[in-house]
Amino acid sequence: MLVILLLGASSQFDGGDVSFIIVAGTMEFFMIPGLALLYSGLTRRKSALSLMWVVSASNAVCIFQWYLWGYSLAFSPTATNGFIGNLANFGLLNVLGDPYPGTPLIPDLLYSFYQMEFACVTVGILVGGIAERGRVLPAMIFTFLWMTFVYCPLACWAWNVNGWGFKSGVLDFAGGGPVAIGSGVAGLAYAWVLGRRQEKELLNFRPHNMAMANLGTYILWFGWLGFNGGCAFGANLRGIMAIWNSMLAPVFGGVIWCILDYRLERKYSIAGFRSGSTVGLVAATPASGYIYPWASVVMGIVSGVVCNYAKRIKFVMGIDDALDLFAENAVGGIIGLLFNGIFASRSIIALDGININANGGWVDRNWELLHIQFGYVCATCGYTFVATAIIAKAIDTIPGLHLRTIPEGESAGLDEVEIGEFANDYIEVRRHFYDWSTLRYQKGDSVTSDLFANRDKDESPNLQKYNHRFPLEDPMLQVIKEQNVEVAIELQPTPEGL
Repeated sequence: MLVILLLGASSQFDGGDVSFIIVAGTMEFFMIPGLALLYSGLTRRKSALSLMWVVSASNAVCIFQWYLWGYSLAFSPTATNGFIGNLANFGLLNVLGDPYPGTPLIPDLLYSFYQMEFACVTVGILVGGIAERGRVLPAMIFTFLWMTFVYCPLACWAWNVNGWGFKSGVLDFAGGGPVAIGSGVAGLAYAWVLGRRQEKELLNFRPHNMAMANLGTYILWFGWLGFNGGCAFGANLRGIMAIWNSMLAPVFGGVIWCILDYRLERKYSIAGFRSGSTVGLVAATPASGYIYPWASVVMGIVSGVVCNYAKRIKFVMGIDDALDLFAENAVGGIIGLLFNGIFASRSIIALDGININANGGWVDRNWELLHIQFGYVCATCGYTFVATAIIAKAIDTIPGLHLRTIPEGESAGLDEVEIGEFANDYIEVRRHFYDWSTLRYQKGDSVTSDLFANRDKDESPNLQKYNHRFPLEDPMLQVIKEQNVEVAIELQPTPEGL
């Protein structure tokens, strides 16, 4: 019976549309390693792998939550409260070959997969808020709860056929509210609850690997073409228009950001171009399927300027938003949503052959849309910040689940105290043995720190307890073993070697 139902359902969908969305969803999944590389490159070396871990692990948590009840809470068509769905599709129950009410072009099962990748990317962006001082286990519990109580309502508002935003006429093509504002504002709230990094960690801060960050950005850009283009839910001209706009906006955003940075530093910053490209992509997310390419050029320029200056907001608010989640994601998403109110065109919307009677914005003399978009922005920002802060603070009060690592762990780096591995393992020889550990004399969680915590009466480390091995590359050094302790000595040059 199930086979007959599936065969009958598959006959009503175009194979090209279905294949296009499968590929687009797979491209979205590739954004996860892109985010991991980006965040890892933007942080200090001692915390680089922790960002990779938390992005990867949050992806797993999100997939489980989406399968369990996330899709049902966001997109169940039988819920009519306008705020959040119900559990009618718990565990993907009855999610098979019927078309989702929001689009007749693809089956419900494929729609659930495609929307799951939106959620995964959103939480991947959000967890960057833990940068250099947040513990990873509480962050995973936070991810599950945040998906349930924040992301699912936001997705329901904008995209569920019974959501209040959808019924009000809000235009949000690929997630200016749930994805951009959701991740950016939530990241700001999470960083606020975490608190600022130690002042010494803020001095002379530099990303440890801009090449890795740049590679991650271009992997994100690649995935973003599927992210935005796939929201036409078929291989049609509207999807191609969304892809074009997702190329134009980040290019102009990157150039403008670079110019603004050059004005101050007289350097052509790859970090600046990366940031500008990202904000252009974020702005294109809610708008790429509604506006003309010329409007995307304008939007890229505006987003580059506004988001560049929006980076100052965190200093005014006193919140240590280490990866600028608010300035680049939330503000970029707000710009894209407001641009829809002015530049959205019914002729672009109708390119999918489905939404032929939809209204645009001011260019179509629909003067009401801008204030609808503005109200939607205010609602998503306010709800996201308050709900995120409550969830984070509640978890932080549970014994054993405090969100922030200890000060010694922050100084040593999250890779040392949370992961036990390193993004870049390397050999470094120093003159004094005491310099080998980043923890030095501080008490921590590693064998290295315990070594220095267990000192003799004369305050020297008790080396007899351990059999140390130091890989040395200098040919003038050799390792000798004495009483189960390996000691490095420097050889004196011989006359023959001179």
